[in-house]
Amino acid sequence: MSTNWRISSFNGALLAAYFVPTWTIVALKIVISPIHGLYERPNISVALFISDYLQLAALNTVRFAWLVALGKLTVAAFFALFVVLLTRPSVRKSGGCDEALGIALAIGSVISFASMVMASQVGETAALRLHATELLLLLGAAIVLVIERPAQPQTDHSVTAPALSLQQAQLPHNR
Repeated sequence: MSTNWRISSFNGALLAAYFVPTWTIVALKIVISPIHGLYERPNISVALFISDYLQLAALNTVRFAWLVALGKLTVAAFFALFVVLLTRPSVRKSGGCDEALGIALAIGSVISFASMVMASQVGETAALRLHATELLLLLGAAIVLVIERPAQPQTDHSVTAPALSLQQAQLPHNR
């Protein structure tokens, strides 16, 4: 088994396994039927908030639902791009896939935080728990991504040691 997986890469792959299918299905339900899809369980807090507090007309509610679907599809697309980039070992080792993961985490955190605030405003405890859990998953992955840097390439000191022996003394007291 390969041991060159970083913790943030593995964590991002696990998050992608959750967010890509879940948010894609939710977004496609909104695309197929905007009002009905907006009132599904994962989006009920957003739907109740815009109907209670914003009091939007039907056409504006449809536009808002499409905006929610677009945001969730964008997050799913960036997670999918991260997984595709993760399959190349050279990209994975150098951290080249971190940008896609970072964008997915940032946009997903904003969507989950806004949904959590809306759920708390309308009193939907089940939706509040769902969005808070998603937000904690995304923030935890973001913290791991920020703290863990890609491994630096190690230089082979055996190659440079003979060149140094001809140029200068290797003993520290011999100056």
